[in-house]
Amino acid sequence: MSVFASLVARLADLLEPFFHASAAAAAIVLFTACVRLAIHPLSRATARGQKARTKLAPQIAELRKKHRKNPERLQKAILELHAKEKVSPLSGCLPSLFQLPAFFLMYHLFSNQQIGGEPNELLTHTLFASPLGDRWTDALADGGVVGAQGLLYVALFAVVAAVATFTYRRTKQQMAASPGMPVAGPDGVQLPGAGAMTKVMPLMSFATLITVAVVPLAAALYVVTSTTWSAVERAWLYRDIPAGRGAVATAG
Repeated sequence: MSVFASLVARLADLLEPFFHASAAAAAIVLFTACVRLAIHPLSRATARGQKARTKLAPQIAELRKKHRKNPERLQKAILELHAKEKVSPLSGCLPSLFQLPAFFLMYHLFSNQQIGGEPNELLTHTLFASPLGDRWTDALADGGVVGAQGLLYVALFAVVAAVATFTYRRTKQQMAASPGMPVAGPDGVQLPGAGAMTKVMPLMSFATLITVAVVPLAAALYVVTSTTWSAVERAWLYRDIPAGRGAVATAG
């Protein structure tokens, strides 16, 4: 934690001539961009896997038809097909998993009053008068929604809502034609809860709003930056796949 705090502090020092009092916030955005850039190869691999899974859709449909009365054989046949085509059905999870350590580091860094037995000086940094260690409830208590801190959160919520809406529409279109998540079992009977899952999953993109509201401002900046990056990155990586043909891409 001390090493991570030192890294953020040094980035803030480098950016201070350009961003002044908001240098630490700019450092967090830059750090987030570096994390996303580092895992971009995984995102590209996920996109390639997604396109490969889309091409396998007709074969998977045939397997489901052939083994509709034998669930175990169907599962084995689908796994064998993925192995033969060198396609991992779980590859879409990798970018999100690799981001979790960075997010939790940011969360804990700005949630602790002390780091390595010393006062956490990063908590003294602000973004438009809002301490990076404060939360939305603190902003509401100091000026309310229309106060300086409250308006900052309004702006963050607006960005997250715009990105979530874009992701929601794309995910809903993709799930409608996704061959990877059937709502019916091999016997034609709808799987328990599958219909509800299909309806709920597109809404998961809006969960970021809750995250931004409850974590420290520094962690909220990480989430907003990473979410926006994910939306732009997916739009570019999947630009040659019309919405509604591909399977769901994991949100980052």
